[in-house]
Amino acid sequence: MDSPRELGAALPRLVDAIVESYLSEPRTQYVDKRHLPSRDGIRLVCDLLLELTYPGFVGRQDLTRHNIGYHVGELLPRLWRELCTQIRQCLCHAAEEQDRLDDGECHREMAVEIAGAFFERIAAIRAMLAEDVQAHYDGDPAAASTSEIILAYPGMLAVTIYRYAHELYRLEVPRMPRIMTEHAHQLTGIDIHPGARIGRSFCIDHGTGVVIGETTEIGDNCKIYQGVTLGALSFPKDQRGRLIRGHKRHPTVGDNVTIYANATILGGDTVIGDGAVIGGGVFLTRSVAPGHQISLAPPVLRIRPPRPPAGEGPPRPDEFVPDYSI
Repeated sequence: MDSPRELGAALPRLVDAIVESYLSEPRTQYVDKRHLPSRDGIRLVCDLLLELTYPGFVGRQDLTRHNIGYHVGELLPRLWRELCTQIRQCLCHAAEEQDRLDDGECHREMAVEIAGAFFERIAAIRAMLAEDVQAHYDGDPAAASTSEIILAYPGMLAVTIYRYAHELYRLEVPRMPRIMTEHAHQLTGIDIHPGARIGRSFCIDHGTGVVIGETTEIGDNCKIYQGVTLGALSFPKDQRGRLIRGHKRHPTVGDNVTIYANATILGGDTVIGDGAVIGGGVFLTRSVAPGHQISLAPPVLRIRPPRPPAGEGPPRPDEFVPDYSI
């Protein structure tokens, strides 16, 4: 019953209908074009960067100080080949979409130049990530060691991929940085746009549901908890009703700021001053002065006793549990 032969005479008609849907809707197909970044290839770049960043923790585990150089020497060419390929595909894809593709070598030299600049930054990015690992360890009393942070913490994984994606964003590689951070988003539930600017010693505790928008700026030594949104308050439009892109839409967060779970901070003019503490569940669209603490008034917790069994009458007044506030 499940044989393809069951399609019978309907097959040509179905093929024609689906192909016609492709040709009539160019937004959902990439036909008659050749250049497209590979999500599998970009995920491989992320995996190789993780192995390069955390030797012994990711990938090969029998490393010693005597063979580590050989290991890195083997990783770098693999990373170079895939990185150059995907950068070139992204550059060509962007040009092809704008009908300005001059095929020839199609950005080959530019891809090599960008990859070279990126490779020069790997050691410095690793130094920042070491501080992020320490920030996660210092900020979580449940962490047994920095090894546990690297092996198990989704916040650290998301920050690691973000740091590398941000560098490619700064180098003006289209598409690829966003694909990288969306890969991390799928793995961790943490959505960090690669355009966000995040300082040193950054910690995301728990992490699920965190959203950090493209023009967000975060200072040094900051910590945020699960469910935090650093988002846009509104999206201005031009005279034709199209979104105006490229302006500051997301908040600025100073140094040494803590933002607790499920807080929402919106707007490009919103500035959270150095040392501020934003409590859980707070909704903010205006700035906070340095050192201030923002919290919601505690809700009232009401507790009612169980109903008495039928026939026993109402409970005595002293059997009611009083109201409590939290």
